[in-house]
Parts: sequence; C-alpha cells; structure tokens
Amino acid sequence: MDIEFVETYTEYEEIDDLSALEDNDEPQAEEPIQEGAFPQPLYQLKLEYSQETFYATTTELNLQSGDYVISPTRYGDDMARVMGLVQHPIRVAIKDIVTVSRKATEEDFRRAEENIEKEKTASALFKEKVIAHKLDMKLINCHYLLEDPKVIFFFTADTRIDFRKLVKDLVAILRLRIELRQIGVRDESRIAGGIGCCGRPFCCHAVTDKLRPVSIKMAKEQNLSLNSLKISGQCGRLLCCLSYEYDWYVETRKKLPSIGTSLYYDNTLFRISEINLITGIIALAGEDGRVISMPAQRFSQQHGKWKIN
Repeated sequence: MDIEFVETYTEYEEIDDLSALEDNDEPQAEEPIQEGAFPQPLYQLKLEYSQETFYATTTELNLQSGDYVISPTRYGDDMARVMGLVQHPIRVAIKDIVTVSRKATEEDFRRAEENIEKEKTASALFKEKVIAHKLDMKLINCHYLLEDPKVIFFFTADTRIDFRKLVKDLVAILRLRIELRQIGVRDESRIAGGIGCCGRPFCCHAVTDKLRPVSIKMAKEQNLSLNSLKISGQCGRLLCCLSYEYDWYVETRKKLPSIGTSLYYDNTLFRISEINLITGIIALAGEDGRVISMPAQRFSQQHGKWKIN
C-alpha cells in the first residue's frame, strides 16, 4: 500500500511583540492577469472541505454559480462548487488553471454522502491513534477524495512531529493512501470557520482564501490602535481586513502633507498635528496656542512646499 505524506510546517513562537502577529509568507503578486491572457470562460471553483478556491475553464460545459463539478485539484480529482465567472483573476499562473472534467452526477452526490460517514469514522480513528502514540496533534478536518483512493487529514501542531508509526497504523486499517497536512493557524480558521470581532463570518472562510499577508505597517498606516487584542483575530494573527483599505490610505496620504509639517497661516506658524483621512479634516496647532481644523482640499503644494489656500 502506497503512503503519501505531505508536510507543511509552520514556525511558532511566543508572542512578545506585535511583529509575531504578522504573516511569515512571502507577499504574492498583486497584479491581475491581463484580460485575454487566460482561457475563456474562466470560473472560480471552491473546495468546501478546505474553503480553498482555484480557477478552472471548460469549453464544453455551460456552468452556473452553485453547480457542482468534478475537477482536478492540488490534492487529486474531486468535487468542487462553481462560484461564478471570473473577469480579473489574481495571484494565479496560467499553468495553475485546470480544465473541468464534467458536471457532478447523482451518483457523485451519493458517493460524497457516503464519504462523509467514512470521514467521521476516519476522524475518530485518527484521534484514537494520536492518543495511543502520545502525539501532540490537533485534527482540524478529514476528507476522502471523490475520484482518488486517498484520504487527507488536516492537523495543527506546535512543533515538528514524527508520526511515521501513526501513518502506518492508519494505512493498515483504512487500506488506502494517506496524506497528512500540517497547517497554520490561519488555515485552521479558514477551514473551521467562525465569527469575527465584527460579528460577521471569518473573511478567510466566507470571503476569499486569496488574502495577501498582513503586516503591522498596515495598522500603523490606518492610525489604528496597536493593542494586539484589538487588531488580531481569533487565529492569533493580524486581522485579514487590515489589508482591505491599506492601498487607499497609502495613495490618499501621498496627496496630503504629513503630520509635523509646518506652514504659515493668518500670520502665525502652524504645525499639522492630526490628519483624518476618512473625514478629510486636518488639524493644526499654532505657536499662539490656537488649534484649528480645515478640510484637506484647502492644502496645495507648490515648488515642494505646502500652503493653505
């Protein structure tokens, strides 16, 4: 019996500074693929067991949002849900776009239901063997592929673990290929789901899994509190939504003077003390003790110097 073993380790450290809340992943390319450079029609598909999305195409099938199809995935051929047509794909290479094999049939749905029962049994077996081998692992999800004789176990662990004996036990009982994937805390939240501090489902679970790495710089740029409890999610990492408006803040700041800029107004030297990018109001403190506020539209730059119109 073949054994397939995949490791995806993540480093864990005690959180003693805010930088430990940042993502360690290398930033992915932000540039979308130019229209016409990718196959048409292009669909976004979703694996419901891991909440991962990927792009696929087909010239023979007319797919609608909500349809289920059989398609190649990075784990093997499996069932995926059609999310809809895509006009501007991001963070994907042409070689990663797959071709849908066919629409899911009633037989596929029946087998998928049977697999759900198998997954419950396999999950219980996995937990039992983890305890027997005294391994510090937490099972997050288990999934049987529909078109491949393989079962995937997603788990988290604080350290590297030698679970070769565990794999041998699972193969001996389940009699099919076993794939173990150690995932990070963000992946755990994406798969398990939950409600964020905003009262809405986790972005990584309900919005998209293609979020770019989040940094402390994004929080600073938006003048947010650097209290780790306020800017981190249930996963223990910085909130995904910090990246949503970051580009807007960066571009807007370029058009305005920075805090600390000095300029004359009403025969008095003023220094910019606060800039509210949302309201477009800039506060200034004068040498004479006055504190005034005015709209950002009144500021203009000439010959490298700022003035108030």
